[in-house]
Amino acid sequence: QVQLAESGGGLVQAGGSLRLSCAASGSISTIKSMGWYRQAPGKQRELVATITPGGSANVADSVKGRFTISRDNAKNTVYLQMNNLEPEDTAVYYCNAAASGRFWDKDYWGQGTQVSVSS
Repeated sequence: QVQLAESGGGLVQAGGSLRLSCAASGSISTIKSMGWYRQAPGKQRELVATITPGGSANVADSVKGRFTISRDNAKNTVYLQMNNLEPEDTAVYYCNAAASGRFWDKDYWGQGTQVSVSS
């Protein structure tokens, strides 16, 4: 099992910045990638960014150039630095850990943190 503890989020004006953090605990060795997804009201959950333990990142086109994902392997923590925020970035942001073993795959999710951007 993997547990995820999120922090950060809040209300910010357009053009502002926020940083999200997600600390993993439990079966860390099974995690293949960690990242962030978001879900706005009435919309499906979408990928924001993911990163592997080796540092290979995948960032959605909609946030590329504004959001940066990074990780501290010593702390088992992933960060999402969000700059130049736009009202369209308003959503609940969920931390994700994609874990797998020899015969299984499983996604773990954090409880979600609200990011609200006012115009």
